[in-house]
Amino acid sequence: MSTRIAFLKGHGTENDFVIVPDPDNAIELPPATVAALCDRRAGIGGDGLLHVVRSAAHPEARHLAAEAEWFMDYRNGDGSVAEMCGNGVRVFARYLQRAGYATEGGLAVATRGGVKTVHIAKAAADGTPGHITVGMGKALLPGGDVTVSVADRQWPALNVNMGNPHAVAFVADLAEAGNLYEPPPFSPATAYPDGVNVEFVVDRGPRHVALRVHERGAGETRSCGTGACAVAVAAARRDGADPTVTGTPVTYTVDLPGGRLEITERPDGEIEMTGPAVIVAEGEFVPEWLETAMR
Repeated sequence: MSTRIAFLKGHGTENDFVIVPDPDNAIELPPATVAALCDRRAGIGGDGLLHVVRSAAHPEARHLAAEAEWFMDYRNGDGSVAEMCGNGVRVFARYLQRAGYATEGGLAVATRGGVKTVHIAKAAADGTPGHITVGMGKALLPGGDVTVSVADRQWPALNVNMGNPHAVAFVADLAEAGNLYEPPPFSPATAYPDGVNVEFVVDRGPRHVALRVHERGAGETRSCGTGACAVAVAAARRDGADPTVTGTPVTYTVDLPGGRLEITERPDGEIEMTGPAVIVAEGEFVPEWLETAMR
């Protein structure tokens, strides 16, 4: 491999990503390569990788090409494939805007979790980029009793699926979640055969919560967009609110270690997430380094 390959680095509420533009799907990104790029000490560093590909060029997204020109081929930091990443969609959209593939206003992005509708707000008067809103689809509540544990403590958790699985547990103090380096154990084991993202949540005020999250394949991250949506839905149900029943939308402010998101559940069940997205650097990685790192 002799060609240098471009990358960018971006984050959404400090959930950070290596961005690899590859419109024609010409770059091979096996799990070991992704893990090397996302390594925080020996690589570029990131919670995950956003592979930017035209839908028509990717075998998993060709059937969506008529709905969305671009496919977010998302990978976790360990190289594993993931269905969706809410913060990642916002950063993906910001990259498309920066590259001239998208403008302020509406945009469709294909993901393994379906096509997501995106709205890029106008920049502020001082030039600060506008926040990005992502239509995250509807939450599924599979039901069934689930518990998560840390050390010798256990909590009941609500099973919420946002295109990827979440277990949401309400606790008295976020410190109860421990270090979250390893996946918190859950039961029954059959509840999440492919692993789960686990959110620990505390109340901050009326319709205002804060969380910490262990993302499967990444460990504790500074933010998780689908997790924030799952938490808002879980908090609403706990608080007796269901917009699909009342016909009234519900909005929760969700504080994450890396920033703040606004999550709205509409009467049709659709969930919208609004927050910042920032591109912080761009460059190219040296293939010889990558080949050495993977040996």
